[in-house]
Amino acid sequence: MFEGPAVTPAQRRRAWVDSVFVDHAIFRLAWSNTAEVVPGKLWRGNHPPPGRLRRLARELGLRTVINLRGHRRCGSDALSREEAARLGLAHIDMAFESRGAPHRERILRFYEIWRSIETPAFMHCKSGADRAGLAAGLVHLFDGGTSAQALAELTWRRGHFSRSPTGILDAFFHLYATRAEGWVPFLDWVRDAYDEDALRASFHAGGLATFLNDRVLARE
Repeated sequence: MFEGPAVTPAQRRRAWVDSVFVDHAIFRLAWSNTAEVVPGKLWRGNHPPPGRLRRLARELGLRTVINLRGHRRCGSDALSREEAARLGLAHIDMAFESRGAPHRERILRFYEIWRSIETPAFMHCKSGADRAGLAAGLVHLFDGGTSAQALAELTWRRGHFSRSPTGILDAFFHLYATRAEGWVPFLDWVRDAYDEDALRASFHAGGLATFLNDRVLARE
């Protein structure tokens, strides 16, 4: 486990080894999974290596990076955190779960972050599939969009499997669509009516999709 900063050459070498071989960044070196969420303001993707973050900052004019993994003790975190500082980007930690019912307090915190950050912004989780899809869907609903738009962010094209344990994120948006959409604003529903425990108890994942997502792909 890499626990230090990535400032000196020796630290950076250790961080790269940890990132590539422990945090599976070897797959992300060629696969970016980047997509626009809000035109000109927000993009999503997987955890970017430093070179990709530099390119995104240059091409998109980025001002902010949102880390949906939260602050982690790993080489990928240290490298991207150091690169963001070098580029003068704000770096915000906003941890979400990929296999749990979204927490009310985290949704509301993310809303405050979205309201206050300087854009253009780029947000990432590890693979850019599940937590990035959840966050992108939340932004659509924060901005007055629909649950259909939110659900479209959780797609197999980005590596998300709705029949696996990560499908609880789809179930969250479906719950709002069936219980309150059209007559209760999304944030009011989250604050006053959303029941995390009930959602958790009602969701059941498929066995094959769970094996693929958790064992074969070894998703975080």
